Amino acid sequence: MSLSSDASNMTTGARLMVDALLTHGVERVFCVPGESFLAILDSLHDETSQIQTVVCRHEAAAANMAEAVGKLTGRPGIAIVTRGPGATHASIGVHTAFQDSTPMILLIGQCAREHLDREAFQEIDYRRMFGQMAKWVAQIDDARRIPEYMSHAFHVATSGRPGPVVLSLPEDMLSDACAAMPGAPAYQRVAAAPAPQQIERLRGLLEGAKKPMVIAGGSGWTPQACEDLRTFIENWQLPIGLAFRFQDTLDNEHPNYAGDVGLGINPALAKRIQDADVLLALGPRLGEATTNGYTLLDIPKTKQTLIHVHQGADELGRVYAADLPIVSGMPEIASMLAALKRVAQPAWSGSAKEAHDAYLEWRKPRMVPGDVQLGEIMLQLREHLPKDAILTNGAGNYATWLHRHFAYRHFRSQLAPTSGAMGYGVPAAIAAKSMYPDRTVVAFAGDGCFMMSSSEIATAVQYDLPVIFIVVNNSQYGTIRMHQERHYPNRVHGTGLTNPDFAAFARSFGAHGETVERTEDFMPAFKRAQESKKPAVIEVRMIQEASTPGATLEQVREQGRKLRGE
Repeated sequence: MSLSSDASNMTTGARLMVDALLTHGVERVFCVPGESFLAILDSLHDETSQIQTVVCRHEAAAANMAEAVGKLTGRPGIAIVTRGPGATHASIGVHTAFQDSTPMILLIGQCAREHLDREAFQEIDYRRMFGQMAKWVAQIDDARRIPEYMSHAFHVATSGRPGPVVLSLPEDMLSDACAAMPGAPAYQRVAAAPAPQQIERLRGLLEGAKKPMVIAGGSGWTPQACEDLRTFIENWQLPIGLAFRFQDTLDNEHPNYAGDVGLGINPALAKRIQDADVLLALGPRLGEATTNGYTLLDIPKTKQTLIHVHQGADELGRVYAADLPIVSGMPEIASMLAALKRVAQPAWSGSAKEAHDAYLEWRKPRMVPGDVQLGEIMLQLREHLPKDAILTNGAGNYATWLHRHFAYRHFRSQLAPTSGAMGYGVPAAIAAKSMYPDRTVVAFAGDGCFMMSSSEIATAVQYDLPVIFIVVNNSQYGTIRMHQERHYPNRVHGTGLTNPDFAAFARSFGAHGETVERTEDFMPAFKRAQESKKPAVIEVRMIQEASTPGATLEQVREQGRKLRGE
């Protein structure tokens, strides 16, 4: 049915969809255009002053950008992709949003309703495809129900444990004419709060402790919740570690900060957690990365008295049977903890300083083979960048230097996938710069990681987003090579890479390009990149032997030989 020109009270499904985006406060959408949702693009054409449409070069990047917006704001990021290949490409961002507990909504243009269940062109049943990696998957078959579905989508994505929602939109439904529908009110976040009895029990467990330890992180934090967290750990003189890739939950220079609890954890911090008698986990899932492969804590009952606070009830007791499980949003519990009075002289007095001193020692750069010392470069960036600079990364050994040696000083200055997805850092940085044009945004990527989303340099140039992309090039999939050498010493196969001249590659897009082969050349190159006022790529060339901040490839090989009894 087409829209009659004289039907003043009529509208279309696509117009209702855009109206719903406006109602729920959406300011930008990320997409790769497709014929299955041309009607939405047409309706967005009328709203360019309120909703920016960022056109990407790959659906994976569009989904990662939407996920990054969800991380930065706590509000659902929106990606729109076409059916079939578009949806499957975008699935990586949905998986990241699910594992990282990030609010996000993926809208998929679907085949016309009359063609479904025939294996029509690019047809997929998205309920089955996304069933295990989204909080809710649905298809809207009646345009009149769009306000209802969209309201539910925003509520589901943001309530309890946040996560992704996927909505399938048949193309003929989007162009259907229907009576103008009253819109739902803007969504409201729904969160649980602790019972007073739970807070009192938490207080009692802490008061009886001799070696308490806090691990904070996960999603759902706000600037005020982070401030309340700071007040709590100061009042109680508690040492605190931050969960894997949530290092921006607290200023890393804070005197109670003990380091990041993730891959490549400081052995001193790991021992502190293992030796704790009371462990307060505020927000994180206590997944594989945060528990060092499930080795820091015993399963299912920890030897530590475990207080586990999480936004989703389903997460509590999933792996670890906490002594005190609490379902709560982070702002809700943080405000109550900030008001919690402590004992006059805690038995653990001084332990926070000891933990912070151990962190300061751990983050000092160590020499690695070659002319590039990545730890020193992180130190230079730590001194040079403003506190509110946003740093992004994907997956790879290069990120261990960033996590270990850089200090995050500002809430939501770190964007990285706890899901371990490669190709994330580049699109995440572009999304961040589109939201905060006045903040410095730096993306880190390995050569393998960068090439998975390098085409998005075109997006940065198109929208005049001067992100600085730092490509750590060692001509290999470094993390996989490390594991390969550990398990199969001297049998290198399938991990080498051939790369372009990344600086020239950047210039071919109209971006700025630099090549760095010595530590002392990095900061001049970085300043030239800033001065260019363009998107910029800085290629940092490292030798393959420099595998991690703490081990060379030969040392990894030797570990492998010992494991094999050679």
